[in-house]
Amino acid sequence: MPQPAAVPAPPPPATHREVRLLARPSDGTLSTAHFEVVTAPLPVPGPGQLLVRNRLMSVTAVMRPASRAALDTLGLPGPPPAAEPGAVPRGPAVGEVITAADGGGPAPGTLVRHSLGWREYAVVDAAGARPVDDVLPDPAAQLSQGFPAWLGVVRGAGVRRGDTVFVTGAAGGVGSLAGQFARLHGAARVIGSTGSREKAARLVGELGYDAVVLRGAEPIERQLRVAAPDGIDVLFDTVGGEQLQAALALARRRARFAIVGALAAQLSDDLTARTGISTLSLVARGVTLRGISGHDHQDALPDYTREFGRALREGTVLYPHTRLSGIGQAPRALVELVGGRHLGAVLVEL
Repeated sequence: MPQPAAVPAPPPPATHREVRLLARPSDGTLSTAHFEVVTAPLPVPGPGQLLVRNRLMSVTAVMRPASRAALDTLGLPGPPPAAEPGAVPRGPAVGEVITAADGGGPAPGTLVRHSLGWREYAVVDAAGARPVDDVLPDPAAQLSQGFPAWLGVVRGAGVRRGDTVFVTGAAGGVGSLAGQFARLHGAARVIGSTGSREKAARLVGELGYDAVVLRGAEPIERQLRVAAPDGIDVLFDTVGGEQLQAALALARRRARFAIVGALAAQLSDDLTARTGISTLSLVARGVTLRGISGHDHQDALPDYTREFGRALREGTVLYPHTRLSGIGQAPRALVELVGGRHLGAVLVEL
């Protein structure tokens, strides 16, 4: 019996929509008015490039555009290109290959991960487009912040059986996974920090945290002493500031601190904010303080991906995330994320 002829894919449109930054916030308060959604001509791939139809993109706190004054404090000659008013921000995305200019690279229809979100279509260098495999059961998990969470737990702090672990920013995209990875690697008690009682209840009820300290309530150190009366072995820190100081006050002998982020500075207009800590305490207690970045540990990606994929399939790790629909929701997604409205990762379906 003859097979029906294949229906050719419809040609891509002549235009698409993308988000552009109108202005950086002058007073540190981000709003959707700092962005605009515009219709632009469809980009055309050149040699060695792919045209990709974006399907999902993620937003993270580090995408928050800083003020000019904040950037000047870093001594930078200019802002990163994505922070320039009039530019399209950059961010992780998963999309479908539509065409390749020279027929090379991933075939049309292949899902790839790349860094040009915030637009419906993107021209991506074929060498920089990573095909999405089936190790992770859901393509959305490709956009998780699980890699820094896993790195901080496994390589940064070396969490082991019996540890008491304190995760700052536990309701964020990184922290919501870090606590679960800590438990997976043997932690006996996992404590988190967050800014709302609703999130605290979800961290305990859904993600396996034993206790939560609330930012903006009593002093963090006082709450942490109640949650960890015998002290902590590990700090997984995405925040800095008061929470790092409190962790040091509760650090046990030979505690290991993994510094993965600095949200206290990133969400303010003081990108060089310092945290005062006692070096004598570090020495006396033998505390290890280690900054860790995924850029320095790309060799760990296969191990992380296998463990994360297996844990997702077995249900030993959950991937909490919120999805908003449509490119026009991207500015709102970032504003709500920075405002602490969501638990876990925030994705936009395009």
